[in-house]
Amino acid sequence: MKKNILLILTFWGYILGALAQKTPVFQPDSVKEIDFEKNSKIFNKLMKRASQKDFDYNTLTKEEQSIFDETKESYWDVIGAACSWYCGGGPYAVTASSQLESQGAVNYKASNAHDLNYRTAWVEGVEGYGIGEYLTYKFKGGSPRITTIIVVNGYVKSQKAFKENSRVKKLKVYKDNKPIAILNLKDIMGEQRFEIGTIGDSVPDIPSWILKQDYPDWKLKFEIMEVYKGDKYDDTAITEIYFDGIDVHCLAKGTKITMADGSKKNIEEIKEGDEILSFTTSNTTSKSTVKAITEKSHIDFVTYRFKSGRSLTCTLDHPLFSPKFGWVSCDPEKSKLYKGFGNVGMIKIGTYILQSDGSDDQIIAIEKGREKQPFYTITELSDKHIGFFANGVCVGLEGLK
Repeated sequence: MKKNILLILTFWGYILGALAQKTPVFQPDSVKEIDFEKNSKIFNKLMKRASQKDFDYNTLTKEEQSIFDETKESYWDVIGAACSWYCGGGPYAVTASSQLESQGAVNYKASNAHDLNYRTAWVEGVEGYGIGEYLTYKFKGGSPRITTIIVVNGYVKSQKAFKENSRVKKLKVYKDNKPIAILNLKDIMGEQRFEIGTIGDSVPDIPSWILKQDYPDWKLKFEIMEVYKGDKYDDTAITEIYFDGIDVHCLAKGTKITMADGSKKNIEEIKEGDEILSFTTSNTTSKSTVKAITEKSHIDFVTYRFKSGRSLTCTLDHPLFSPKFGWVSCDPEKSKLYKGFGNVGMIKIGTYILQSDGSDDQIIAIEKGREKQPFYTITELSDKHIGFFANGVCVGLEGLK
């Protein structure tokens, strides 16, 4: 009898536990409505005007200035020239449970949902509204982690296409077939951003042969749960699902790292086990052992020039320590996503930054550049140390959350 009661209690405990583990539901953290067709026409006209000698940016309306400031070759491009998570990340394949048959030269394949172009779209290919149909994004083991999912809902190449086709109302997200989120999408033409936590593996960037052996590939699945019905077609479309995230801030090749004995060593020559001069959470210097490093290729970077004549080139989100303001960077929102950097301010010309000898050095110029090149950083130190010294400048550790 006691055994039967125990079995019953165990069964109901399992059921109640399963019911308690509901998939969290998310509303968009931010929504940006965009008339893509209209803005593209304005963008093209502005590009023609900009090529003329008498072009004056100050004569543009605020709307025109906002569109002109898009650093793109075409307005249909999702990612422009600015630095993004895609400098070091991204899925290697996108597949779907079904797709609508091509109509002439126009196709609706799965890869359209991640070709970083607003003009194309994935459209499911089953009878009805496509409830239960899905997209799958595949990532290499150790890929930079995702913190933001951006959805461009419906078929946005024109107002007509958007209204005539169905759009997603609820999208269920799975990581490796385990439900992790339900996204409630608004019925608008534009971008909807969801911050659902950090997705991916907390591992350093290491050679691909090690990744394949020790860190398996992983995937995200996006399943249609509910739709907004189209005026003409029951076909459900998604123009784009793309990402933002972390694990991509680094220092340029040739950057000199201050070692524990005061000597200097190029960052690309640093190895696990090296002892370097580090910066602690109590704002003091000490020595620490390098436990992990990373190398990635980046396109966009910033060079800080100091009053003393020294300089430092790094990615825009790499934090520097100011004795007056604490941690600062050119992209504070990205910097805050790293462990130990909950409070990061905007760096400015005139800001004083801590140096390895304990003095302060003032920034006199901030120069942004764009050229694909290798970058490196230290991702883990022994003890609870949060920074180190690059070209004599105190910089933050890329701590993995």
